[in-house]
Amino acid sequence: MTKIGILALQGAFAEHEQVLNSLSVQTVQIRNRQDWETHSDLDGLILPGGESTVMGKLLHDLDLFEPIKAKIEKDLPVFGTCAGLILLAKTIVGDQTKHLASMDISVARNAYGRQLGSFVTNADFKGIGEIPMVFIRGPIIETVGPEVQVLSQVKGAIVAAKEKNMLVTSFHPELTGDTRVNAYFLEMVAQGKQDKL
Repeated sequence: MTKIGILALQGAFAEHEQVLNSLSVQTVQIRNRQDWETHSDLDGLILPGGESTVMGKLLHDLDLFEPIKAKIEKDLPVFGTCAGLILLAKTIVGDQTKHLASMDISVARNAYGRQLGSFVTNADFKGIGEIPMVFIRGPIIETVGPEVQVLSQVKGAIVAAKEKNMLVTSFHPELTGDTRVNAYFLEMVAQGKQDKL
């Protein structure tokens, strides 16, 4: 059975857990280094929405930063939503902070401003079709590296992308009741397992 870790330091981790459970996937909350080491056989990892600065600090405080970064860079499939996207980005526009910095993208935080900070829309997602998207003060991807595939754009801004084992969205698929983006990630996980055989 597929086993997915969900970083449960802060933010919307419970919603991801509910979606994955509805897809018959085993989930594990990762709250500290012991959880990470106990579940070293994870097939994938979700970095949920929340407050990226707080999550980045907690990754260091709880001694999770290095082992998680190393595993992602060794091809562990990872899915970052909203703040999780910021954690994975190599560059945060106007900010020297670097978090996991594993994905070749630059992001602008709270890019939609306060007026458009939270909104719901429908847009096309490559490989899936039109899906509902919930944005809550979401970041946008400003630039992507040569190996990054753009999966979705809203109002001309990149809101979903993939690079190798990494998937990111500016929006919160776990809040829509539509499980197709989560299923897309699970296909990446299944492919990763297949490649190891």
